[in-house]
Amino acid sequence: MYSPRVGDRLESLDTPSMIVDLDLMEANIKKLFDSLLPSGVNIRPHLKTTKSAILAHKLVAAGAKGCCVAKVSEAEAIIAAGFDDILITCEIIGTPKVRRLVDLFRKHQNIRIVVDSEIGATAINSALAQSGIAEPISVLIDLDVGLHRTGVAPGEPALVLARHISTLEHLRLIGVQGYEGHLQHLHDREDRKKRCLESMKILVDTVDMLRKARFTINVVTTGGTGTAEFCVTVPGVTELQPGSFIFMDTDYRNAVGTFYSNSLTLLSTVLSKQGDRRVTIDAGLKSLTTDSGLAECKDPRYKHGNLGDEHGSLSWEEETPALAVGDRVEMIPSHIDPTINLHNFYYAYRKGVIEEIWPVDSRGKVQ
Repeated sequence: MYSPRVGDRLESLDTPSMIVDLDLMEANIKKLFDSLLPSGVNIRPHLKTTKSAILAHKLVAAGAKGCCVAKVSEAEAIIAAGFDDILITCEIIGTPKVRRLVDLFRKHQNIRIVVDSEIGATAINSALAQSGIAEPISVLIDLDVGLHRTGVAPGEPALVLARHISTLEHLRLIGVQGYEGHLQHLHDREDRKKRCLESMKILVDTVDMLRKARFTINVVTTGGTGTAEFCVTVPGVTELQPGSFIFMDTDYRNAVGTFYSNSLTLLSTVLSKQGDRRVTIDAGLKSLTTDSGLAECKDPRYKHGNLGDEHGSLSWEEETPALAVGDRVEMIPSHIDPTINLHNFYYAYRKGVIEEIWPVDSRGKVQ
């Protein structure tokens, strides 16, 4: 039975397989924490990228203060795998989801959540009241700082929501979240910086308003891989949420450069030769996502094309060495988060030898 083990060489892996260069990954982690921690701002990495409790523990060992997930089901999976210092960064709306939150909070009271509406806050409060749980859940107001995806409007609407939360016995307001996701991949660094600082002003101005109204705001959380370097310079920001830095992808590389390395690739095999300068590989849409464009071959001489669910193509110029059936190639994902969500395991290696195998704990957890 096929069962890769620690100590095996990469050559023993079937393909497609998701592989991680530990030297590059560890260097990425060190670069991020070395550049951001001296500011005194906390780092709470987002696990919507890694979906792994093992990697959450590695990040905490490097200096992180807890981690983030996007959904309740992700929190369930990561907690079941042994890590529970979690901020759930998406709104929790609907009776089934609220019930799952309450069940989780009953056993794991490190959980933090966000709200952006009186309806959502009231529903969670009512469910907690009916549960008999005495401890209030820690809540952050989710503020729209320009993404226009979720979040209450800044200024007075946020103040109205804070006042409402203060009337709810089972919710404890501790902070504000403002995510500038629309700026993460802007290619012009100065434009990205300028617009990020504009979003940060919206965030900290609203926080100041809440504090003047005598609300205790201890956590001001924001930022991603593309903006963390700017967010960390803003007085009042207390926490950053980068995620993709650990592995990177072509989309982030094209936007922010090569400060971080592409430490995760997809190992793939050439299945068929189609002409003198074109082959088919065994990695298609079920292995590599295309929402941010096509993946790239690690060897840039070979150009990737999509051939459907199970297949991709690689083509090359005449003077480039030809690929043969049975050859192996490494593909760099274009968007790391949804690509990881397609796979069950990471095979983490050093110098061609598998050192660790990590399950993708929250794969498929979208609820």
